[in-house]
Amino acid sequence: MENQIFELQYALDTFYFLVCGALVMWMAAGFSMLEAGLVRSKNTTEILTKNVALFAIACTMYLICGYEIMYGGGIFLDGIIGDGVTGAEEPATYAPSADFYFQVVFVATAMSIVSGAVAERMKLWAFLAFCVVMTGVIYPLEGAWTWNGDDVFGLYNLGDLGFSDFAGSGIVHMAGAAAALAGVILLGAREGKYGPEGQVRAIPGANLPLATLGTFILWMGWFGFNGGSVLATASVESANAVAVVFMNTNAAAAGGLIAALIAARVMFGKADLTMALNGALAGLVAITAEPSTPTPLQATLFGALGGVLVVFSIIALDKLRLDDPVGAISVHGVVGLLGLLLVPFTNDGVSFTGQLAGAATIFVWVFGASLITWSIIKAVIGLRVSKEEEYEGVDIAECGMEAYPEFTKGQ
Repeated sequence: MENQIFELQYALDTFYFLVCGALVMWMAAGFSMLEAGLVRSKNTTEILTKNVALFAIACTMYLICGYEIMYGGGIFLDGIIGDGVTGAEEPATYAPSADFYFQVVFVATAMSIVSGAVAERMKLWAFLAFCVVMTGVIYPLEGAWTWNGDDVFGLYNLGDLGFSDFAGSGIVHMAGAAAALAGVILLGAREGKYGPEGQVRAIPGANLPLATLGTFILWMGWFGFNGGSVLATASVESANAVAVVFMNTNAAAAGGLIAALIAARVMFGKADLTMALNGALAGLVAITAEPSTPTPLQATLFGALGGVLVVFSIIALDKLRLDDPVGAISVHGVVGLLGLLLVPFTNDGVSFTGQLAGAATIFVWVFGASLITWSIIKAVIGLRVSKEEEYEGVDIAECGMEAYPEFTKGQ
C-alpha cells in the first residue's frame, strides 16, 4: 500500500512538473509576441526568428553541456534513464527527465530577455553566436553557484551567506538583463533614438495588440514559472504551497500593472499602455524571488513597488542613452534586484547580506562574461548591421522577407 501511494505521488508530481514546464515554454510565445509588438514593422520577422531560434539553441546547448555544468548530470550521451523510484537512499518524487525539461525552459527564458534589448540593430548571427555561449556556459555556471549550491570559484557559498531566490528573480531575470546590458553598451543606440543635445525620441512599436497578447501569455506562463518551482503538488502541504504561489504571483502582477499605470498618468498625463504592460511584468519579476511567504497584500505591494520602479528605470536608462526598445533591462534587471532585496521581509531565513552577495555574484559574472563574449563576436563578425540595413529594416537585411508585405509595399 505504501509503495502504491508513493507511485501515485511520483506520477502526480512528475505530471505537474511537466505541465509547469510547458507553461514556461509558452512564455517563449509571450516574449515573441511582446517583442514583435514593440519593435517597428520592418524588424518583426527578424525578432521572431531570434526568439524561435534561441529557444532551439538553448534546449540543445543545455542538453550538450549546460545541465552537466549546472547540476553535474551529463545526459547528452548517456541520457536520463531509470524511474527515480528504485536504487536510491532517498528516491526522487518526480522523473529526472522532467527536472531537465523544467530547467531547460528556464534557460530559454533568460536568453529571451536579451533578445528584446538588442532589437532592431543587431546582426542575427551575432546574437545566435552569443546565445550558444550564454545558454551553454554563462547561465549554467551561475546556476550551479545558486540553485545547486556550489562554491563560487571555491571562495564562498551563497547558501551559507543566507542567499535565496525561489524561482529566479536574480538567477534568471537579472542574469538575462545583465547579459543584455553588456550587449547594449557595445551595440549602441538605434539611429535617431537620441538627439545631439540629449533629446530622447520615442520610437513607437508597430503592434500594441500583439504586445498586449504577449504580456497576457507571459502572465499565464508565470504560473508555471513560479508554481512549478514548488517542485511538488501531490501532498496537502505542497498543494497548499502551490495555491499560495499562484495567488501571490497573480496579485503581484495586478499590483504592478495598476501602479505603473498610475505612475505613467501622473508623470505623462496619459495612460501609457506600454508602461502598464511593463508594470505587470515588473510585478511578476518582483515576486519571483519569493512568492510562497508573503501575504496577498504584501505580494500586491511588492508588485506595485516593481511597477513604479520600472517606470522610473525606463526613463533613467533613456537619459543614460542606453537604448532598450522593450524595457527588458529595467523590467528584468532593476526589478529583479528589487525582488531579491524584498525576500528578507517575509522570509526569516534569508539575510540582506546574502541577497546582496548573491546579486553581486550573478551580475558581475554574467555581465563580465557577456561583455567579453560580445566583444569577441564584435571583433570577429561585428555586432551591428549597417546604417543602410537598419534604415531598410533588419527583416530584409537579415531574413530576406517582411512580416507585413501587403502593408509595406509601395510605401
